[in-house]
Amino acid sequence: MLYASIRRIAARNLLATLIAITILIGIPSSGHAQDSAAPAAQQDVAKPGGGTETSTSSDRLRSLIDEALSRSPIVLAARSHWQAQTKVPIQAATIPDPQVSLQHFTVGSPQPFSGYESSDFYYTGFGVSQDIPGPGKLRLQKSEAEKDAEYARRRYEAAEREVEEKVKETYFELFYHAKTLEILNRNQAELRQIQQIIETRYRLGQRLQQDLIKAQLQSTEFLKEHAMHHQEEDQAQLELKQILGRDPDSPNIDIGGVAATHLQLDPSQLAQLADSGSPDLAADRAMETRSAEALKLAHQGYWPDFTVGYSYQKTGPGFRDYYMLNLGAKVPLYFWRKQTPAIEQAALEAESARAQTRATQLQVSSFAESSLVAMRTAERTMSIYRDGLIPQAQTSEASAMAAYRVGKVDFQTLLSSVLDLQNLRQEYYRSLADHEIAIAKIQQVIGDQR
Repeated sequence: MLYASIRRIAARNLLATLIAITILIGIPSSGHAQDSAAPAAQQDVAKPGGGTETSTSSDRLRSLIDEALSRSPIVLAARSHWQAQTKVPIQAATIPDPQVSLQHFTVGSPQPFSGYESSDFYYTGFGVSQDIPGPGKLRLQKSEAEKDAEYARRRYEAAEREVEEKVKETYFELFYHAKTLEILNRNQAELRQIQQIIETRYRLGQRLQQDLIKAQLQSTEFLKEHAMHHQEEDQAQLELKQILGRDPDSPNIDIGGVAATHLQLDPSQLAQLADSGSPDLAADRAMETRSAEALKLAHQGYWPDFTVGYSYQKTGPGFRDYYMLNLGAKVPLYFWRKQTPAIEQAALEAESARAQTRATQLQVSSFAESSLVAMRTAERTMSIYRDGLIPQAQTSEASAMAAYRVGKVDFQTLLSSVLDLQNLRQEYYRSLADHEIAIAKIQQVIGDQR
């Protein structure tokens, strides 16, 4: 009986061992899983700017930008304001409307036309007068209005650039969250495979229960991180829909792959393009020119405005009709209270406009330079991840998985290698998204220069 019991126990242990070996052989290694998945980071970078998927994604992004430019309330408001300002110069260059007058003088009675036959003082007069601004005033008013229209046009271009940059930035953020969720899903699947190994060895008494608890804890951590990225993705979707003018409950926007954009610029080229291509800087320069025209117009305030009038009077039967020509001028008599302070005001505003242009120039230059630094930093970081850290982490994970199968490393070492690879992949996609966002910010300043 004792020997039979021992044989049965030995047979059960042998059967369990065979089952465990079968399970271990049947589970693909982490390295094989990565080969079949082909590290997404390396796949995306291997074909920059090429491939049908990348082209389709670029077309999708361009379509979203066009939609935003045609529907964004910010752009529409700036466009309408600019178009309205273009109607002002012709008004400012036109002389004031003429004045038509009627004079009626009666004698002996307030009734109209009374006294015509009985009094020689009766008359009825018709006249017209025209105000004529002083020399050069209309020209300066037109020039000032043209600069206002130029300023409005530049603000409209700035609004377009701002909306385009915002669409790109939100799109690249959504791309990062989508790739992160893919990584988390893949790691969740790998962790389930590791849990199967732990559970099998735990049943065989080869592993501690603590390893199984750690695996379950890490799986829960993945679920939490997954939920957090889903929340951020949903928030970015809402922001993008708002920019596009879509309803919040409309279907989510599809996000495709993103390839690294190559933008060859040195600091001197960037400074020149920023100085000539920034709509914000162009708007401030238009306002500076407008302030100079306003100062010239203020100086013209010392010159009088003129009035020319002509009238005809039909008198009583005893007198001939009257024909009168009137010439008048508005004399700037109180110039120390009106014209002189107006000139001082215009001079201060011109000085303020020059200072604002200089401040914007420095701000634009600094913003473009910092974006260029961010782009180059992201490029170097991506290269380090793609060519060094991610391949090394893949090798480390594969080695840890193989060693864990034969019991040469503990579970914490294996888990660390899995998490290291996950973090490196996430950081690569973070760098890729930051790289494209930095280029979008540069293009916001200089335009779409490739």
